[in-house]
Order: sequence, then structure tokens, then C-alpha cells
Amino acid sequence: MIISLESMLQLSIILPLLAMLAIVSTGRNPNLRETVSISTSLVVIYFVFNLYLGIKQGENIQVDWWELLPGLQISFNIEPLGMIFALIASFLWLITTVYSIGYMRSHKEQNQTRFYACFAIAIGSVMGIAFSANLFTLFIFYEVLTLSTYPLVTHAGTEDAKRGGRIYLGILLGTSIVFFLLAIISTWFVAGSLDFKPGGVFDPNVNTTVAGVILVLFIFGIGKAAIMPFHRWLPAAMVAPTPVSALLHAVAVVKAGVFTVLKVCVFIFGLDLLAILPSTQFLLYLAGASVLLASLVAMRQDNLKARLAYSTVSQLGYVTIGALLATSAGVIGSSMHIGMHAFGKITLFFCAGAILVAAHKSKISEMQGLGRQMPITMAAFFLASLSIIGVPPAGGTWSKWYLLMGSMEAEQWILMAVLMISSLLNIAYLLPIPFRAFFPARGMPVTDTGIKEAPLPSLIALSITAVGCVILFVYPQPLYELARAILDAPGLAYGK
Repeated sequence: MIISLESMLQLSIILPLLAMLAIVSTGRNPNLRETVSISTSLVVIYFVFNLYLGIKQGENIQVDWWELLPGLQISFNIEPLGMIFALIASFLWLITTVYSIGYMRSHKEQNQTRFYACFAIAIGSVMGIAFSANLFTLFIFYEVLTLSTYPLVTHAGTEDAKRGGRIYLGILLGTSIVFFLLAIISTWFVAGSLDFKPGGVFDPNVNTTVAGVILVLFIFGIGKAAIMPFHRWLPAAMVAPTPVSALLHAVAVVKAGVFTVLKVCVFIFGLDLLAILPSTQFLLYLAGASVLLASLVAMRQDNLKARLAYSTVSQLGYVTIGALLATSAGVIGSSMHIGMHAFGKITLFFCAGAILVAAHKSKISEMQGLGRQMPITMAAFFLASLSIIGVPPAGGTWSKWYLLMGSMEAEQWILMAVLMISSLLNIAYLLPIPFRAFFPARGMPVTDTGIKEAPLPSLIALSITAVGCVILFVYPQPLYELARAILDAPGLAYGK
């Protein structure tokens, strides 16, 4: 039976939701339950890859589900930016599931069926966000993603987990309702459309003050992008198990945030309008402040997951800066950084979880000499750190290069300095970890757990993502071509 591309689009959203039901029904048999998760993720990867081949061949793939009011409907289409997000999320769902099997079983986590079920709903939501044809559709799946990941954050059931969950839910729902929803309504009122269109939906003669206020509402309302001061949900969510942290930081939640920021900037405002709005400069500096402040806070964290959490806040600022620069290089850099950061950061969190499971260590100060017992894990950590820093031979090199080029195109010299200083701070808070693990200081106690490496499934997963960081350096062309294709549509020529 030949499945049409339109059907593949819909199935990539629906299948993870159906998998949730199968996971719950097979919960008493862990092997069968996890087989359902892996099988579904493989099918979704197959569908998404075929969609990718379709748009490469110039196919126009669009599906309409339900029209509530004229011009207000749930609909989907495929464009290059959404394709980048979908490819990353579908592949990393598979890898995170493999990792989770080793982690959850070895750590003897409770409520594993609920974990896999909520994970499936979250991935279905991500596919819906990636393929949304308008703000209305995106908002629905954006909120489903928040609600489906809340049980994952509170997975442990402890008071700390519940408190972290309250912060998580409070900030994300609060920013959505107070700012994001108001921005969507304002866009509907001013522009008369919520569709994502090349060049944006606003009239060229729109009042720039009004449009500037709407832009501020969007940036503050997309809380998943973790722009300060709406970032506290991310460190608070670190009470969750490591696979959940990986989901939050690489596969789903934060990537949904910065993807939405980029989508709004390019397809709601358009680069021409974005470049002249009075609030753009303020938001650029706010994002720059988030980059630097989060990096400084990360340097002070002894807990490894907390350090990585604040690192994510900083790295998300890179994508927001690239989007707001309103230049072609900025858009390319932001789009590529979504993928580069995904592979780098998920590897770092996989390594953090592997260290916790194998060595029962969570504090950086306790990891002296750990590289002798866990060489594969710490080597993967080193490669992923290079990607986050943005130096060869890791993929983050290219996204940061284009972001620097974008800041030069826009003549934003202060922000170019911010990006460069931030990379130096990345070195300061990431590289000492593997360095001390492999080369402990004289006189310092060396960790000795008697355990050589993490469980095999976890080790395989972190090795794949670490190798992915290198592959994205050696062969970045497919990702670059998709990022460049975002600018090919009419009305996106500013800064070329």
C-alpha cells in the first residue's frame, strides 16, 4: 500500500498519540511496552524522512483538519524550518528511548509506563508544532506539550519534584495565557490572519509601535524559549530523571520554544518589518543579557545537571538573537543552532545520567579521575562540550559562525562581542569537567566506584549522539540547505 505524503504528515502526529494507548495497555510487560515505543519512533522517523525527501523535490504538502471560524482552522504544512525541527525530534526520540531503557531500569525508577506514555504524547505534540500552518494550530500543540511534560517533571513524586513541577507549570502556562495568547489575538486583530506566510502577515504600513508591542508579547509569551526573567522553570525542572532533562533540553520543550520564536520572527513579522521595529533592539539586548548572565550562573553550579540547565538558558539566547537580527545569516545560524545544540546538549545530559547511574555522583567536585573508569562517557562529554562551545571538530562551529556573521551583517557589534565572550565562558564551565575526569589534580581524591561504564543501552545512545556532533561538523550540508531554504521564499530577501 502506498501512503501519500499528506497521510504521512498526519500519521507522524497521530501515531505517537496512539502509541500512548498501546504503551499503557502493555505496561505490565516492560519488554513489550518498550518495543512499542521503539517501533513507533522508527515508523515516525520513516515518515518524517519521506516528508523531507518530498519537500526537497518541491512537493507542496498541506493538510486541513478542522475550520472553527473563517480563517481560523487547525491545519498543517511542511516548510524547511519545521522540517529541521521534525527531523531532530523524531530521531532523538528513538535515541532517548534507547537511553531510557538502560537508565530507568538500572535506576529502578517507578512509574515507567507513565513515563513512556507521556513521552509519546510530548513527541506527538512536537510534530504538531513543527508542522503547524498557523499560530492557532501551533498554540494548541504548544499547550499540549506543556501539560504532557508536567507529569514527567514531577515523576519522582517527592516534595522537591512537586515544587519544581509547580514552577514549571506556573511559568509556562502563565506566560502563554498572559502574553502569548494576547499576542496571537492582537495579531489576528491587526493583521487579520494567523497563517505563517513568507515575508510576514502584517501590512507594510502597519504602525511600528503597535507591531513592536506585539513582538514583545510574543518573545515574553514563548516561555519555553527561557528568556530571562522567564527562565526559572528550566532549572526547577531538573528534579526530573535525566531522560526527562534530555527531553526538555534537546528533543522537545526548549526546542519548541526557540523554534516558535524563529517561526514568529520570520513568518509572522518578516525580516523587513522586524529590522525596523523599535522593540527589536531592546529584545536583542535582553537576549544578549540572558546569554551572559546564564553563563555566569552556570559557572557557579557544582551540581552537573544544574550547570547544564543554565547552559541551556544561555544557548537558547543564541537562537533568539539570530532570529531578531533580521538578517539571512542570523536566520541560518539560528536554524542550524537548533540542531547543533540538540545533539550537543542531549549528549551532555546523557553523560550526566550515565555518571549518576554508574558512579552515583551528581556533583562536579566529586568527579575527579572519573574518566579512568568511564572513558567512553567522558570522551562523549568532551566532544559534546566542543559542540556547545562552537569549535572543531564539532557541529556547533557552523551555527555559531553564521550567528557571528549575522551580527556583523546587522552591525550589532555589542552582540557579536556577547557571542564571543559567551563562548569563552562555555569553555570555562564545560571543559574543566572532562579535563579533571581524565587528569585529576595531584593530592585530590579520585573517584573509585568499581563500575566501569553505564548500562549498554545508555552507552550506545550517548555514543551515537556524540558521533552525531562530529558528523554535523564534517557533513553539515543537509542542515544548511534546509536552513538556507527558509530564506528562498519571496519576501525574505533582507540581509542577503
